[in-house]
Amino acid sequence: MPRPLSVQLYSVRDQLAADREGTLRRLASLGYGAVEAYDVLGDPKGLRRIVDDLGLTVSGTHAVQLLGPDPGAVLDAVAALGTGFAIVPAGIPPGEFTSRDGLARAADRLNSLAALAERHGIRIGYHNHWWEIEPRFDEGEAGLLHAVEVLAELLDPAVFLEIDTYWAAVGGAEVPGLLRRLGDRVRALHLKDGPGTKEDPNVAVGGGTMPVPQILAAAPDAWRIVEFDSCADDADTLFAGLAASRTYLASLETA
Repeated sequence: MPRPLSVQLYSVRDQLAADREGTLRRLASLGYGAVEAYDVLGDPKGLRRIVDDLGLTVSGTHAVQLLGPDPGAVLDAVAALGTGFAIVPAGIPPGEFTSRDGLARAADRLNSLAALAERHGIRIGYHNHWWEIEPRFDEGEAGLLHAVEVLAELLDPAVFLEIDTYWAAVGGAEVPGLLRRLGDRVRALHLKDGPGTKEDPNVAVGGGTMPVPQILAAAPDAWRIVEFDSCADDADTLFAGLAASRTYLASLETA
């Protein structure tokens, strides 16, 4: 893999709340080399100390607070984590992705953060769910494009995309094709698997409906981040799923 395989810490949010250091140690023991944070203002310096002690890298952090009144303070926290990727994962109303005017407003909001972030040595990214995928727009010769593709055309080149491959599929995208069209705007991938529905829990990557090898081939340079939005059963099942995901993805590298 071009970078160490990462895991989005939202996957283990309950376990982190109970035992942060023990949970991170368990992730490292599974073979993950990086983590993606989600609670950027929740003791970033403390999290940095633990991940450094465990030899982990912070691949990036979700930071919905960037859309709040004090993005500078949020960027200071991102810098304290030691990562250059700050990703907006929500906070823009889904309705904005259903019209061109709404997409322009969404792009303006993200673009407005780019220059401020650059002064901190940080790049701004945007993470999709299904509602940025389901709306389609007729772009003439380019054909019907998903809303996220129109958004990408409006974004400052400094703003990248973190494509959640599962939500893209749930929203109706043929994911490898979407990734190829977006090209190097995609700097990170969320890898998750399941039955391809909005409601059902995730399963280990490689154990569901997602065409994982084709997805990885379509964005070979993007940082790969495993995530479980939800998992059936208990914590042991979750960690087993994380372990199986890592094993499967490693096997693709050696195939």
